[in-house]
Amino acid sequence: MTGKKVPVPPPPPPQAPKPPGVVPPKPPGVVPPPPPSSKISNAPAPPPLLGRGRGNATGPTKGRGIGLAQQSNPPKKASLKPLHWVKVTRAMQGSLWADAQKQGNQARAPDIDLSELESLFSTAVVTSTSEKGATRRGSAINKPEIVHLVDMRRANNCEIMLTKIKMPLPDMINAILALDTSVLDNDQVENLIKFCPTKEEIEMLKGYNGNKEMLGKCEQFFLELMKVPRVEAKLRVFAFRITFSTQVDELRTNLTTINDATKEVKESLKLRQIMQTILTLGNALNQGTARGSAVGFRLDSLLKLSDTRARNNKMTLMHYLCKISNCLSLELTKTDTTDNNARIFQIPQSFLLRKCLNFLIFDKDLIYLEAASKIQLKLLMEEMQAINKGLEKVEQELAASKVMALKSFLDAAEAEVRSLISLYAEVGRNADSLAQYFGEDPARCPFEQVTSILVIFVNMFKKSRDENARNAEAEKKKLEKEKEKASYLCEFQGLGAFVLISSENV
Repeated sequence: MTGKKVPVPPPPPPQAPKPPGVVPPKPPGVVPPPPPSSKISNAPAPPPLLGRGRGNATGPTKGRGIGLAQQSNPPKKASLKPLHWVKVTRAMQGSLWADAQKQGNQARAPDIDLSELESLFSTAVVTSTSEKGATRRGSAINKPEIVHLVDMRRANNCEIMLTKIKMPLPDMINAILALDTSVLDNDQVENLIKFCPTKEEIEMLKGYNGNKEMLGKCEQFFLELMKVPRVEAKLRVFAFRITFSTQVDELRTNLTTINDATKEVKESLKLRQIMQTILTLGNALNQGTARGSAVGFRLDSLLKLSDTRARNNKMTLMHYLCKISNCLSLELTKTDTTDNNARIFQIPQSFLLRKCLNFLIFDKDLIYLEAASKIQLKLLMEEMQAINKGLEKVEQELAASKVMALKSFLDAAEAEVRSLISLYAEVGRNADSLAQYFGEDPARCPFEQVTSILVIFVNMFKKSRDENARNAEAEKKKLEKEKEKASYLCEFQGLGAFVLISSENV
């Protein structure tokens, strides 16, 4: 048997009794030396002993210990958040789902890392026992997780709103129930209206059977609001009560502005003279044509005065209107004779020689016109309707809640609204009368159009008036320079003659 390799039998198990004279085995993992009595010199070293808890990689047997415990108790799979889609159970013919079900057109499904999916979309954070022991040694209880039922973005905005109010929820609810305007202002009430729970959120909170103390701040706030009967309607009445005085004052101011603007336009004698002057100029320009001999003109014709230019292209009819509407000084009148004006526009000299009063500043009579032109009667009507509707909601809430604070508010508010209704009716009549004052049909030329045209005309008139003033000042300076130049020439010529005479005498 010398020279042949004989397989060495495996070492005996640790439980076997030790034969006499055998050296005790070394610790696991250390290769024991061959016994000295062995006659096999070329035999390979025996395989190392298997340690406890380690399995044989090549054999089917498993070691005992930790590895066995892990195999027998696999980790619990974390529950994933659902995707709330509408499932298609039957693919429509011609759709991509029907085409995908065909054997030749099946798209390859992507490989999904389930462990990554669980870590990203699990309903709760799963932490292993070893990790908890490593990070929080001595802590065996996990902190409970906050439950969020409301959309996270809406919940975050709600929490931000609550931090701005800075008031305990019970105090806030009591202020809402009592409609106490000394505790909550309009901005706070408007924010509360925005974050009233919807029907879906109310049903979701009612269906929650878990520990309500573990809900988020937004959910806790919604639960408190749900205790208030008709919470959204009550909050809207609350907001109406807070803003009622301001809303009524603004509406009254706008209505009064329209009345004042209408009155000042119709009572302005200067504006009446300007309109008459324009009519005279127009008939003079249109003499002998179909447009001549007019008894009046449409209001939008005021905007065309700047389109009619003089023959020398240096001035418009608007500039000329300003010129003849202004009482010029005697000195400036001599520099620009009426004959020249008559030739430019072919206007009878008898009209130009007529004295005209100082109507150049007729815009000073129209104090409220520009403010009135920015007011829309339709919006005023909508504001009146909103106030009436708000009073109806107050009456309904008073009947349901019996809050005495609403009773006194309602009595005073109804008196205010009655006076507003009377003022609104008066404004409607005056607005129509303004269009009729200029010969217009209120249905075709409403108040807003009348005031808009008048404001544009006034601004055009003022611009031409200022340009005339600048031109007159420039002309005056020019004449003064020419006068100085002529005087200088006369003095120079006189000095030359004196020198000539003196030289002759010498």
